[in-house]
Amino acid sequence: MRITLSIFAICLFIGCKTVKTSGLVTEKAMVVSARVEASEIGKEILAKGGNAFDAMAATGLALAVAYPYAGNIGGGGFMVYRLNNGEVGSLDYREKAPKLAHRDMYLDSLGNVIPDMSWYGATSTGVPGSIAGIFESHRRFGKLPIEAIIQPAISLAERGVVVTRKQEKTIETYQDKIVELSGVTTLFSGAYKEGDTIKYHALARTLRRILKHGPQEFYTGETARKLIDFIQSEGGFVTMEDLKDYTPKWRKTIIFNYKDLKVISMAPPSSGGVTLAQIMKMIERYPLDRYGHNSKRTIQVITEAERRAYADRNYYLGDPDFVSVPLRELLSSEYLEDRMRDFSFKAATPSHQVSHGNVTIVESDETTHYSIVDQYGNAVSVTTTINGAYGSKLYCDELGFFLNNEMDDFSAKPGVPNKFGLTGATANSIAPEKRMLSSMTPTIVEQNGELFMVVGTPGGSTIITSVLQTILNVYEFGMSMQEAVNAARFHHQWLPDIVKMEPKQFNRSLKRKLYKSGYEIDETSSKIIGKVDAILRLESGRLEAGADHRGDDAAAGF
Repeated sequence: MRITLSIFAICLFIGCKTVKTSGLVTEKAMVVSARVEASEIGKEILAKGGNAFDAMAATGLALAVAYPYAGNIGGGGFMVYRLNNGEVGSLDYREKAPKLAHRDMYLDSLGNVIPDMSWYGATSTGVPGSIAGIFESHRRFGKLPIEAIIQPAISLAERGVVVTRKQEKTIETYQDKIVELSGVTTLFSGAYKEGDTIKYHALARTLRRILKHGPQEFYTGETARKLIDFIQSEGGFVTMEDLKDYTPKWRKTIIFNYKDLKVISMAPPSSGGVTLAQIMKMIERYPLDRYGHNSKRTIQVITEAERRAYADRNYYLGDPDFVSVPLRELLSSEYLEDRMRDFSFKAATPSHQVSHGNVTIVESDETTHYSIVDQYGNAVSVTTTINGAYGSKLYCDELGFFLNNEMDDFSAKPGVPNKFGLTGATANSIAPEKRMLSSMTPTIVEQNGELFMVVGTPGGSTIITSVLQTILNVYEFGMSMQEAVNAARFHHQWLPDIVKMEPKQFNRSLKRKLYKSGYEIDETSSKIIGKVDAILRLESGRLEAGADHRGDDAAAGF
């Protein structure tokens, strides 16, 4: 008893910390993704001596097999990395508009948006970048031969993947539309139940050709020809020339400080890093830890910052190769302080009173994320997508994958919301070979010059706010990584002027107080807000996973 009291007294004096963990903890390396099969394949690549970039490629291809809901070779994505020497960077392998695209391609003769043309089928498909991105990342940083990285996905496709309860439900939800577009004989027309095994032989054959001939197989080879024949037979716009000319781009990251954290995230054409930076800088001066997790004041501060940041996102941001994005002005302390000047705890600021900020310039839900830290100290944060659940719902049975519907991420008509409710402006209007704006927010966080967290999520327009709350849950509210991922989330995006909340996660008293202050609460349209997969580096140097229970997400490591 005397020893225990002495230790307690010492801890009070020097401020001992209790390190909480609740997720998988490993000593050296970790992969967290949407499916256990993909995480295990990534872990095995690391165990064989591969690095985070080898595991990035292997995990991404495994997700294309195990998680067709969002994993893909027919879409695109973003990767943010941090090397063990502190060097950071990012790779943009986002899809592009085909060369036949034009600003008004989804409008009728009266100038109205044609319903579903940018959402379903081949007319919604952009030029895919996933294969190009995987090979480019491996070319620059990979250690293992590419054959060793692709083969596990081929074996998984041939062996088959067991249907989970959640996958059974998603197939059932979207099956009618998939069959309507893809035909009654499509692979996804089967009555799949939990415990069934789906074998992806066509995808295995496609991956074998890519293994043999490299990325050019997908962009100029037999696979490319079959893909273009299929797209054009279905009325799409992508051509062989589009595939041949596609290239990923290495880009500078968005880097900003939040108190003693250094946050590294994706730059445009992802809106994630800029919008995350704006929100975090606007809330930085408020004592959230004193307000408490998901308290009325915390929710008000975050919601009002989100309202203003999303208004800027929707007006100013687009592909930097086509529009001038005023990053310095949007991220300046003076500008962001001014944006919050009219905020009051007494009442909400109606979104119709909040437009984009006065910046002087010369000119104007369904993804998948995975986080990796390797035994060498490198970290990658990767978010990849085909946009909607099962993309365009059009499945190419000959090649074994869904086409993306990324063209909906453009502003088909400025001022008219897309499927995620995001209202865009001319900065994100359609143009040939332009990359569409994205909410994907792959992020890496440092503290005191050391790796602290790798984080990201799917979720359409809710991605940015889910990443934000996960970081705050750990840093401001002292949660473990798994607790931070599990915690209830909310979301606001300027328009529509509602605060989305996960249902049955927030108490009635809190919701009544928010309502009386002018906040409209919606618990119906976003039953799931994000599926965060994250890794926290503990003070001991060990790694703790946060794998989201909202999906089939799982961690693996050693």
